[in-house]
Order: sequence, then structure tokens, then C-alpha cells
Amino acid sequence: MTLSVTAPSLTASSGAPHPMADAWRRQTSLRRFYTVLGVGLLLAAMLASMWFADEANAGHFFDRLPHILDFLSWLVPKDWSDVWRALFDIASPHDTGTQEYNFPLGRVYVWGGFYIPEYFELMLTTVNVALVSTFIGFIFAVPFSFIAARNLTPHPALRLIVKRLMELLRAFPEIVIAGLFAAIVSIGPIAAIIAIGLHSIGALGKLFYEINENIDMRAEEGLRAVGANWFERVRFADLPQLLPNFMSYTLLRVEINVRASTIIGAVGGGGIGEELKLSISRGFGAKTLALVLLLFTTIFIIDQFSAWLRRKLVGEQAFVMGA
Repeated sequence: MTLSVTAPSLTASSGAPHPMADAWRRQTSLRRFYTVLGVGLLLAAMLASMWFADEANAGHFFDRLPHILDFLSWLVPKDWSDVWRALFDIASPHDTGTQEYNFPLGRVYVWGGFYIPEYFELMLTTVNVALVSTFIGFIFAVPFSFIAARNLTPHPALRLIVKRLMELLRAFPEIVIAGLFAAIVSIGPIAAIIAIGLHSIGALGKLFYEINENIDMRAEEGLRAVGANWFERVRFADLPQLLPNFMSYTLLRVEINVRASTIIGAVGGGGIGEELKLSISRGFGAKTLALVLLLFTTIFIIDQFSAWLRRKLVGEQAFVMGA
């Protein structure tokens, strides 16, 4: 005996359309209509806002748009060799006593005639701000993440408080927090460290507790069964399997904080950002290009090193498609 299975048809036996198919077509058409309507309204709002901004702008944005590349022309140096001279604080033959070519004056002498170029010393300050603030963020984010994780928290009320605190810390941009603390501790690297460190606590804490909520709970349950307290379970069951991912996200945060410390430096946070802002505003082409080159090279090196270190910590299989 042969059994046959007939697939359900979307049309009734009489040839009339099936009610389910009709409903699906109506729903699809309605969804497409709302999508087109939403995109159309969004484009209209964007065009209207751009028109309003252009009319409200005294310089008229669209009228000045053809001159957008004029700024770059101001930064083209007369002699491209001055870029390297500015980078390594070597005297320029074009020096006329102005600040545009006073490259040797920025030397930071260490011993005798040996010196560190000014921009390298400023870049070191920027990197140090990023490293210290990331370390502060890591130290606080790790315990906060265990409290905020739904499956590991010692108490629901404590979890709610810690989550709201981390949301508050990452709600404001670093530059806003730096401006607040600059009024308290004056401008400089300290305000930048506090601002980036507080923001890093909130950002890393969120990443960490989301990792915590997806861990293998068998080790946790085993220690709970033998009477281990919360601290012992976190230390011996949870932290060992989470630490590689923690370090991976922390290294990624270092890259982000280098950029953030550069931006904050432009508003008085110290480091290379402040010098970059001054050289751009004054139209010093050689100095500006030297700073941009150093900043790009430093960020590239940090990106490559942190990517290599993350692969060593997490394992190559985590970066393979389909693994």
C-alpha cells in the first residue's frame, strides 16, 4: 500500500482564494505602504531641516559648499620636508622666528643632548590617559558586571541600582564630563582621565554583564551545590571562563579611549589634541600634517597590537567564519 502526502493548498478546492493567503497579501501590501510612507516622511523632514539650517546659517551652508576644500589648501606646507622636521623637532631652513617653524623649541631633553620630540611626548601623554582611564574602567566594570547580570546577581534590588548607575555613567559624552571636572580640578590630563574612566565604567560594564548572562552555568551550580558563597562562585566558577572575553573588550576600549583622549585634549585635556587644535586654527600646515601622521600611526599600531593580543586571548577559532 502506498501512502501519499498532499501539501496544504493556499486555494480552496472550488478555486476561490484561501482566506489565509488573502490576509497575508493584505498585510504585506500594508507593510510596504507604511515603509514607503515612513521613508518619504523621513526624507521630507531631512530636506526641511537642511533648508531651515541653511536659511538660519549666516554663511549659508549650500552657498559655501563649493569652498569646502579651501580649508585643506591652507594646510599644504610650502616644503613637504618640514613635515618630518616638525615631527622630529629638526630646525627648518624656512624659520623666520615665528611659531610656524620653531620646531626645535619643543624638544624635551632627557639627558645631555638626547631629547624626545615634542609631539612624541604629547602622544605619550595621550596614550597614558587612555591606558589609565581604561584600567579604572576595567577595575570597576568587572564587579559591577557580576552584580548587574540577571543570572549572577546577589540581589535583584542591587542589580537594578548598579544597572542604572552604569547607564548614567555612559549617558553623557566624555567631553561633557571632562568639562565638568575641568571646573573642579582645572584643565589637564587629570580631568581627561576622570571623564574617560567614568564613561569606560559604564560602557565596559554593559558589555561585561551581557557576556555574563550567556555563560555556562554548570560550574556555578556545582559550587553552589557544595555550599560556596557568592564571592567564591564568581572567583572560581565564573571569572576563569569570562576573563578572556573581558580582556578582549578591554583592549578594544583602549583603542576607543585613545581617540577620546585626543578629542578631550583639544578642549584642554592635555596631550596631542590640544596642540593639534592650535596648529589647525593657526594654519600651520607642516605641524598639522606631522601631528595627523603621528596620531594615525599610533592608532594603527595600537589597533594591530590589540587585535593580535585579542586573538591570543580568545583564540583564533573565535575569528573564523562559521566557527
